[in-house]
Amino acid sequence: MKEVETKMLERAKELLESGEVARVVGWKKGEFCYDPSPATFESVEELKDFTYDWFCGANLSKYLIQISKKEGKTAVFLKPCDTYSFNQLVKEHRIKRENIHVIAVECRGKFDIEKIKAKGISFVTGAQLDGTQVKVSTLYGEETLEKSDVVLTKCATCNKDYQVQDEAIILHERTKKDVDRFAEVAKLEAMTEEERFAFWREQLSKCIRCNACRNVCPACSCVKCVFDNPASEISAKVNSDKFEEQLFHIIRAFHVAGRCTDCGECSRVCPQHIPLHLLNRKFIKDIDNFYGEYQAGETAEGKTPLTSYTEGDTEPNDVFKGEAK
Repeated sequence: MKEVETKMLERAKELLESGEVARVVGWKKGEFCYDPSPATFESVEELKDFTYDWFCGANLSKYLIQISKKEGKTAVFLKPCDTYSFNQLVKEHRIKRENIHVIAVECRGKFDIEKIKAKGISFVTGAQLDGTQVKVSTLYGEETLEKSDVVLTKCATCNKDYQVQDEAIILHERTKKDVDRFAEVAKLEAMTEEERFAFWREQLSKCIRCNACRNVCPACSCVKCVFDNPASEISAKVNSDKFEEQLFHIIRAFHVAGRCTDCGECSRVCPQHIPLHLLNRKFIKDIDNFYGEYQAGETAEGKTPLTSYTEGDTEPNDVFKGEAK
């Protein structure tokens, strides 16, 4: 990954020095090795804090909504899954495509520091991939873990490929995974209604209404959000009852249905570790079953299954009767 980071840094410097772009969007070093954050670099000097490592899991596409409106061109480094979100935002006229220079960067999955800590490892100073294993450096020595045990949940089933690029920095080919991203959804579907309700009641009761899921979600791009409207009676930061907790997440899932690219950012940033992506994947699975396979963000044009109509569309009554195609 260090070699990839070096080439990314060199390219960022070239673009800024030549004046081809006014800024570069990437990741900057955090206080610890495992907490890099999205950042905008407007000069070569600022690039001293640039980084791209195994913990750079953040999707950068949403930051381009405002940045693409600025004067001058912007270069951005996008991982495969990020390009779907980027395309979807272009389709929805949220990003000015002509103002963005997309550099596709390699991604072989990103690590989850919480999963590493759950293995009893603390004081982490670095991590590197070695085949199928992860070598974790700590203040007390090196620990070895299986990659499958510490990769971000959103990366565990990701087989996405680049959907948009103006240039690319890819040094290693990515191996396709033999996985079913709807496996966990199928487990929920196999439950009784009471079991499913109990599952989500337990999960959503953890919610502290920090709005991190909404704020990071590329599909949540409204200028004004209903959840911030005091008159809506659902704008509380701390919930007064369980129904309100469920209402927030269910409404949000419906709002992004047909537009969610399954980037998994909602679950990645949740401080309570609620598997919010499963709500979105359930809707994606149903849309595939009812309207034919569809992947949001594959193209920057066209309509979604829920914003178009054909005579062969599934009828609501068929869905309730279990007769949907």
